[in-house]
Amino acid sequence: MASDKVKTFTDADFGASVKSGVVLVDFWAEWCAPCRRLAPMVDQLAEQYIGRLTVAKMNVDENPVTPQSFMVRGIPTLLLFKDGELKETIVGAHYTKADLSQMIDKHL
Repeated sequence: MASDKVKTFTDADFGASVKSGVVLVDFWAEWCAPCRRLAPMVDQLAEQYIGRLTVAKMNVDENPVTPQSFMVRGIPTLLLFKDGELKETIVGAHYTKADLSQMIDKHL
């Protein structure tokens, strides 16, 4: 499914995983067609920003606590954290890779 550069986060490890650095988390589900369309772009971002950005996915069906705590109501949702603080939220699959890169670059 995902590139080997994309991590998988769970409710159990989420807090520690976003605590330092810049982290992009893709909230998704198996049944979500827009999530599947966004997945290759997320993989490309992981490759593009290797060593500067942590890219991860969180399955909302398997991990309901974290999405609820960040009020994730629709998927796909991308959250960008810097040193544990939520900096950006993007909902939907209508963004381009350039849009996402521009958002990421602001926080690196």
